[in-house]
Amino acid sequence: MRPPVDFDEILSKYRQDPYHYVDVHVPHTGRLRFHVEKGTPVKASSGEWGHIPGSLLYVLTREKNPKPFYSPINGEVSFLREDLQGAFVEAREKVIVIKHPLKKREIIESILRQILLPFRAPERARYFFSLEIQGKMDKEVKKPIAIKAGDEILTMSLMKRDIPVLYDGEPGIIHSLYFTPGVTVEQGEPLLGICPPEQLPLIDKIISRVKAEWE
Repeated sequence: MRPPVDFDEILSKYRQDPYHYVDVHVPHTGRLRFHVEKGTPVKASSGEWGHIPGSLLYVLTREKNPKPFYSPINGEVSFLREDLQGAFVEAREKVIVIKHPLKKREIIESILRQILLPFRAPERARYFFSLEIQGKMDKEVKKPIAIKAGDEILTMSLMKRDIPVLYDGEPGIIHSLYFTPGVTVEQGEPLLGICPPEQLPLIDKIISRVKAEWE
């Protein structure tokens, strides 16, 4: 049985620290040159198609080939490996942390991720809704979609094969989507947030209270 959710404790945590901290790692080896300092405000990519690059964080040079890397999110540089300025770094080294101020919508989504039951990707693959689930979504946009163990809810596209994915969790309602159909998802990442029926009043309470109280 799942332990009861202390909503006041969760909300208090976000009041004390309403930020999301994003770690930035270098993707490969190379000589590092920062273009920001600790405390520098940064912006993510923008434009209708996301075609305008965000703030330049650093340039990584490998085999005389400099490659720029830009901020993935809005915020402020809260941590910087100043000791690595001009140094040769190994792949996947953490070099920057960006402190991103959470908006009301992001706080709600973050809290719900702690409460809803996650249905995770069984493999690194692309996912689509099953024909039955997609049909219900197309016909009944606002009506909750209930699922139970054994229901075919997704199709996994892997190695040029389409494999049905069966739900194996508690009965519930598909409440949140965490993936984009056709886009590759890493193994173990959540695909869906499932809400047991008895939790629906709590979910509604969370959304209403955050909307009402959060500035």
